[in-house]
Amino acid sequence: MVTKQDILKIAELAKLYVGPEELDGLTDELNKMIRFADEVATASAGETSFNTVNGLENVFREDAPRPCSGREEILKNAGSTEDGFFLVRRRR
Repeated sequence: MVTKQDILKIAELAKLYVGPEELDGLTDELNKMIRFADEVATASAGETSFNTVNGLENVFREDAPRPCSGREEILKNAGSTEDGFFLVRRRR
């Protein structure tokens, strides 16, 4: 269990100021995080199949080639071009 003194020591090491009004909340939050981490560490992966947790199956489409626009068609919308490429103004 994390104490208020632990929070103050962590804040000191991190060179952070923790006001007295924040101390209770931070102590509770850090204790909740540690309890959750303990639950995750002790959970058995064999109990649940995570492959279908959300009920979705294969959500990815097949990767198939598709026709694309030609260079001239794409470049006709450009502000300026040079030798078949977009011409971009240099920033300083």
